[in-house]
Amino acid sequence: MSRKHPVIAVTGSSGAGTTTVKRAFENIFRREKIEAAVVEGDSLHSLDRMAFRAASAEAAKAGNNSFSHFGPEANHFDKIEQTFKSYGETGKCDRRYYIHSDAEAKDLNARFGTNLGPGQFTPWETVGEGSDILFYEGLHGLVKHGDIDASRYVDLGVGVVPIVNLEWIQKIARDKAERGYSAEATVDTILRRMPDYINHITPQFSRTRVNFQRVSTVDTSNPFIARDIPTPDESFVVVHFSDPTGVDFPYMLTMIHDSFMSRPNTLVVPGGKMNFALELVLGPIIHDLIENKKK
Repeated sequence: MSRKHPVIAVTGSSGAGTTTVKRAFENIFRREKIEAAVVEGDSLHSLDRMAFRAASAEAAKAGNNSFSHFGPEANHFDKIEQTFKSYGETGKCDRRYYIHSDAEAKDLNARFGTNLGPGQFTPWETVGEGSDILFYEGLHGLVKHGDIDASRYVDLGVGVVPIVNLEWIQKIARDKAERGYSAEATVDTILRRMPDYINHITPQFSRTRVNFQRVSTVDTSNPFIARDIPTPDESFVVVHFSDPTGVDFPYMLTMIHDSFMSRPNTLVVPGGKMNFALELVLGPIIHDLIENKKK
């Protein structure tokens, strides 16, 4: 951890809703005039799209049907740790991008002078000079594996963790809308990822400072036949603090209508107020990180 060059890591699996949290951070950064160096978790996969497909096929031939983007074989856990360590010590780190779409490819090729397509990585570059903070959003922001422990270099860890059936509903809907996948194909992916989800994703949420968990108030007992995603107004968000010291819960209860405390370290807010709650909860924490830099 670093007082001069703080690291923020938002972690959650595919379809969990980390993009919503990312937007809340962007609003806070803009309002507080904070310059953030941004690292995307996908950029620290160890395999591009074609290499992953080939490795997955080889694993299946060998009887391993659990090869996934969630596990150590497909990720540079060591580079995640090194990225956070380097930024914390120097305020700089190496970064690349994973290209998701043709539109991204066009922009990034123009920037790097390359001819790359979706599913490939850009060249590495050094970033962070003059920045106030490092912001990571992806799968493994607080990962631990063997001697690797990225979480030790994180100043603020945030988990985004819908209840698992809701997470699956969101993923099935997103994969269909954005990638044209059938529900059956997405279910196959979920099944393949399950061991790595249990071993490498879930444990991270015990290392965060704050977790945001959306809980639906409609029936999601069979997520594989759900026709639509429960709306924010059909859910609550459980906000859990690993250490509630210094958290002004009375103020939050006053500011967020219909919120309540379920435990001494847990605030529950209406789902429709999640964005507001994100900024209300995270704003003071980020402000303190920046103020500590100045001391």
